Amino acid sequence: MNSFVLRSAKQCVVNGRSYGTISGVRTVYGSAVVGRSVELSGQRNGGLAFGGLEWRRMMSYAPASMEKAPLEKKERENSAAEDTKGEDVVASSYWGISRPTITREDGTVWPWNCFMPWETYKADVSIDVKKHHVPHNFVDKLAYRTVKFLRVPMDLFFEKRYGCHAMMLETIAAVPGMVGGMLLHLKSLRKFQHSGGWIKALLEEAENERMHLMTMVELVQPKWYERLLVLAAQGVYFNAFFLVYVTSPKLAHRFVGYLEEEAIISYTEYLEAIKSGKVENVPAPAIAIDYWRLPKDATLKDVITVIRADEAHHRDVNHFASVHITRLSHIPFSLFLLVHSL
Repeated sequence: MNSFVLRSAKQCVVNGRSYGTISGVRTVYGSAVVGRSVELSGQRNGGLAFGGLEWRRMMSYAPASMEKAPLEKKERENSAAEDTKGEDVVASSYWGISRPTITREDGTVWPWNCFMPWETYKADVSIDVKKHHVPHNFVDKLAYRTVKFLRVPMDLFFEKRYGCHAMMLETIAAVPGMVGGMLLHLKSLRKFQHSGGWIKALLEEAENERMHLMTMVELVQPKWYERLLVLAAQGVYFNAFFLVYVTSPKLAHRFVGYLEEEAIISYTEYLEAIKSGKVENVPAPAIAIDYWRLPKDATLKDVITVIRADEAHHRDVNHFASVHITRLSHIPFSLFLLVHSL
C-alpha cells in the first residue's frame, strides 16, 4: 500500500496529474505547477500566482475530456498568437487586459485611449459667458484681487501669444478639481458619509481641463522654457492650493470661480484675434472633434468656443460650491444642476 502511494505521488510530480476512476467516470486529480501571466488579482480558480507561476490545486471530479478542454483552448490561442507575430495587434492597457475594439458611429476604429465615446459630449455654448460674481465679503475680495494680481505677470510674459497663454492656463486650471476631489474623497472615507456627487463632479472638472490642455498641445508646441515654467508653476500652485483648501475651502472655490472668469476673458480675446485674422483659423485637431462631437470641418474658432463654454460651467460650479461648501456632503450636485438650469 505504501509503495502504491509513493508511486502515485511520484507520478503526480513528474506528470503533473494522476488518473483514477470514481463511479465509472474517469477523473483527474492531483497538483501541478501551471505557468501563466499574473492577472488582475493575482489569483484565479483558487490558485496563488507568484513570479508568473501558479500553484494550482486541482481536485476535480469532472470528466477528463472536460478538464482537457481549457488546456486545448489555451494551446490553440498560443498557436494563433504565434501566427499573428509581426502583425498589428491591439495594445494591452495598463490593467493587463486587451482593450476590445471600439468603433465610432460610422464604423471606423476609435483611436483614443484617454477617453471613450460614451465620455464625449456637446458643449452648451449658449451659457452666459459674461456673468460675474461681485465680491461681497473679505473672502470674495481676497480671492478676486489675488486672481487679478496673478494675471498681470501672465499677460506680460505671453503678450499676444494666445495659444501659449491658453496652454499655460490649462496646466493650472486642471489642479483645483483634483485637489478638491481628493480632499472630499478622504473626508468621505473618514466620516463614512456620501459626497452627494461632488467628488465625481470635481474630478470630472479636472479631467475636462486636462482635455483642454491635450487639445491646446496639438495646436501649440511649447518651447523648453515654457515647459520649465509649467513645472515650476504646477509645483507651487498644487501645494499652495492644497493648503488653502485645507484652511478655507470657501476661499479655494471662490478663487477658482474668479480664475475661470479670467479664463473666459482670455478665450474671448483669443476668439476676437481669430475673427480679426490675427490668428489663423486652422482646422480643429482630431482629438477635439471627437471629444466635443464637433463636425468634421470644425476649425480653431469652434474649439475655442466650446472650451470657453466649459470654463463658464466651471465658473458657476465653483461659485456655487463656495457658498455651500460647508454642506457639500448634504447638498447633492444635482441641486446645482437644477438651480443652474432655471
